Amino acid sequence: MEALDGNSIAGSLYELFGREMTAAPGACAHCASRAQIAELRVYGRAPGTVVRCPRCWQVVMVLTDVRGTLRIDYDHFRLLDSGEQPPP
Repeated sequence: MEALDGNSIAGSLYELFGREMTAAPGACAHCASRAQIAELRVYGRAPGTVVRCPRCWQVVMVLTDVRGTLRIDYDHFRLLDSGEQPPP
């Protein structure tokens, strides 16, 4: 399966965070590698969108649509710019 870069989820991230997020820096919780969201590897052929670290390939984010509401789990990608939290 061909991976896209993190720019492919720019619209979804804007919907969640209310601002452009592809340049936001973060660190993989698995290998501590630092990357901007645009550098992450995105796979969209799952029930949700799976985002992986470009270094260790571990899953760092999952975006899903639950009954018309976009949800994100990014427990394994620590945003380095404080205050970057999506609304509840």
